[in-house]
Amino acid sequence: MRAVAWTAWLLTLGLATGCAENSMIVKGQLDKVQQQQLALSRQNEELQKRAGALDRDNQDLKTLLAQSQQRAQVVEEQLNLVRQQLRGTTSQLAQLRKEKEEADQRVQALTASMRRQGGVTIRPNNSFLSTLESLHLPDVEVRRDGDVIRVELPADALFEPGTAQFRPQAARTIGDAAAELARLYPDQKIGVEGHTDSDPVRNNLWRNNQHLSVAQALAVHELLITQTRLRADQLFVVGHGANCPVVSNATEGGKQRNRRVELVVYPDRAR
Repeated sequence: MRAVAWTAWLLTLGLATGCAENSMIVKGQLDKVQQQQLALSRQNEELQKRAGALDRDNQDLKTLLAQSQQRAQVVEEQLNLVRQQLRGTTSQLAQLRKEKEEADQRVQALTASMRRQGGVTIRPNNSFLSTLESLHLPDVEVRRDGDVIRVELPADALFEPGTAQFRPQAARTIGDAAAELARLYPDQKIGVEGHTDSDPVRNNLWRNNQHLSVAQALAVHELLITQTRLRADQLFVVGHGANCPVVSNATEGGKQRNRRVELVVYPDRAR
């Protein structure tokens, strides 16, 4: 009996010890599972934060894209406007070049005419100088220069700056001067002489001041023979550029005085 009881006690003790060990194993596994669940929860929170940040970045990128598209549309509209302006400028430039070529052809024709007239003998006739005081041109500078009479027409009153394009009042100014010259000198030779200041030409229409002065003198010549009593056989054209200043070009006032077209009455007669 004692042997049986001892054996039963040992079995009971073994079973108790095994249950305790199993409980510890199970508890350890539960702790490990809980730690894994906590790590997964934290990882999930981090992923949600990153997803939120990415969503905000995506919204910002959409906003930037919309703004970029708007700016691109504005730039495209501005580019189209510039293209239209460029086409207009190109057309104007072509027209101006055509007008310049025509003016150059007139210069060549008149230069050839002047050369043909170069052998004509000029017979002095100083008696016409006595009529200088009879010229009624209150707003125009008139002076005697040796055997000739010079009537200064200010270029600033006749032309748009740096061009041979008439201002609105130019025809009246030229017409008044021509009427007085036709009244007092109906048969005299009259030179139409263009002058500029010393500043270089600031546009692409004229190569230099010489060409500008010739173009302005030609414009006045054309108006004289088409709208006044002066005759074509009385007139000839000369362009001096900046070579014959009346006063110094050191001041703006001097430059303004030097920009002029002179109607120069010569002592010889046209016929």
